[in-house]
Amino acid sequence: MEFFRIKKDIPFMSYGKITTSISLVTFILAVFFLVTKGLNFGVDFTGGTVIEMHYAQPADLNKVRDQLAGMGLKDALVQNFGSSKDVLIQVPLKQNTSGAKLSEQVLDKLRQQDASVEMRRVEFVGPQVGKELVENGSLALLLVSLGIVCYLWIRFEWKFGLAAIIANLHDVVIILGFFAFFQWEFSLSVLAAVLAVLGYSVNESVVVFDRIRENFRKMRKTEVAEIIDNAITRTMSRTIITHGSTQMMVTAMLFLGGETLHYFALALTIGILFSIYSSVLVASPLLMMFGVLREDFIKPEKTEAEEVLP
Repeated sequence: MEFFRIKKDIPFMSYGKITTSISLVTFILAVFFLVTKGLNFGVDFTGGTVIEMHYAQPADLNKVRDQLAGMGLKDALVQNFGSSKDVLIQVPLKQNTSGAKLSEQVLDKLRQQDASVEMRRVEFVGPQVGKELVENGSLALLLVSLGIVCYLWIRFEWKFGLAAIIANLHDVVIILGFFAFFQWEFSLSVLAAVLAVLGYSVNESVVVFDRIRENFRKMRKTEVAEIIDNAITRTMSRTIITHGSTQMMVTAMLFLGGETLHYFALALTIGILFSIYSSVLVASPLLMMFGVLREDFIKPEKTEAEEVLP
């Protein structure tokens, strides 16, 4: 299905050096912020206490934060959980020694303001568990990346696999760079969003690469740059429909999903925007740099003289 058809091919490859240079600068900045600032890991990774409270009426989160700040828990994360009457409090490990004792102190403090407060759940995440989550998350990212390379290598050709993984990791690093620069909380849900973006970006690259391979077989007397430009232009309608509909859902989560889904949706939004950019203006120019040729897919036709020779 196409909402529109572009009759004249857009010369994307003529801007290839500019777009890859922009990507390189953005990538370096993201790595710089990751090294200098680091990620602001949430309780899932650092360890700490998670307390779920229930109020008889909608809770005032600002008052809850002020009460916790009065206890010395200024870094505690306070957000609604499921409904406006349920509150989730996450306290980093560095601010407490005993999860059970801390939860009772928090309950007593909140009851001074509202006697109807009930404590529904208390969970303690130890530092060892957080360390294992970081290691397992990094391993998952590595295995997914290796799987993508192998898949694209088998389906297309090694140049396509290398171009795609560079472009896709470019998306992941930039997402992490945003979270490092703004010090947004990096939780398990954000890690899930990063892995989802990696797969989403690969899907977009595969669509473009498949059209490029098809063009190599159909447009036998056309230059490589024109073949790639045609492939990208022909998939533009599909890209706009797919990414537009996905972003509509993600935008709803971003603005209506509450704090629980906010950073998850934010990571997806950044990833969707950059996956469009990388699949068109990073992966495809990299193919040109790697010297992709028609002969990578189609064996050159033998001349009559070559056919006669034994």
